[in-house]
Amino acid sequence: MQLAPADDPDHPRHPAEAAARATGLADLDRVVTGCRACPRLVEWREETARTKRRAYQDWDYWARPIPGFGPPEAPLVLVGLAPAAHGANRTGRIFTGDPSGDLLYAALHDLGFANRPHSVRHGDGLELYGVRITDPVRCAPPDNKPSTAERETCRPWITREMQLLRPTVRTVVALGGFAWQAMLPVIADAGWVLPRPRPAFGHAALATFPARDGGSDLRLYGCYHVSPRNTNTGRLSTAMLRDLLREAALSAGLRPR
Repeated sequence: MQLAPADDPDHPRHPAEAAARATGLADLDRVVTGCRACPRLVEWREETARTKRRAYQDWDYWARPIPGFGPPEAPLVLVGLAPAAHGANRTGRIFTGDPSGDLLYAALHDLGFANRPHSVRHGDGLELYGVRITDPVRCAPPDNKPSTAERETCRPWITREMQLLRPTVRTVVALGGFAWQAMLPVIADAGWVLPRPRPAFGHAALATFPARDGGSDLRLYGCYHVSPRNTNTGRLSTAMLRDLLREAALSAGLRPR
């Protein structure tokens, strides 16, 4: 018997139909980890887990899509690009196991939004307060470059995530230009109005989107990605990251340290 797309993780329509059925974030996070809708990404994430990096030969890689991380009532959402092959694809948690995550979680802890500064792996006891972290692409892509088709296939997951966060979310931080561009159609699909012309990405750029139903506006901040390329060249400093996260948190109604 042929499965419906929502029940067939290999079907290209699986993300759209399975995400639409999710009634809460816990349900969405559970279902997304079984997705196999993008053959190139499935092959890459699993090949990476088989070959491993020398430093991680004793690890049992996660090698599945990465769910969002953080409380379901978060008013502040941070959005990256995609899991790193030997970072989140290994550890099972977004921004975990690589230098980008080390910087990000340390900054969140400094501001009082994490119970500790280090993120080791899925299920290690780390907690976030008022902040949720997610990606528009849930599987590690070769060279950290998902295709346009892969991004669009994956988009229903983050769209549904934003819809489920709608009662509480007030501010989004896009970590990098890819995240900024990916979030614009997601914001529209989740119920907010995009301005014309579309706002452009930049560090500390800010765009505001009114809700179609008269609810709360959504604010989108741009932030240079927390990648070693940006931090090692000084394009993004620890102070710059903390300052932007502090401003975004205040705009979301949170109280940073």
